[in-house]
Amino acid sequence: MSIAVKDRVERVNLERLAHILKGLSTVELETLELLLDEEASKSISQSLKELV
Repeated sequence: MSIAVKDRVERVNLERLAHILKGLSTVELETLELLLDEEASKSISQSLKELV
């Protein structure tokens, strides 16, 4: 794949990602933030283990 084509594919994917992110609700964005935050994910996992 040529560099020009690769750059175009990556740009399209980023545009698609931006479109998807813009369409998320506030709750969905907050959930995504938690899932991407390693410390928060660990805390949630630990809390779930303590519930069992």
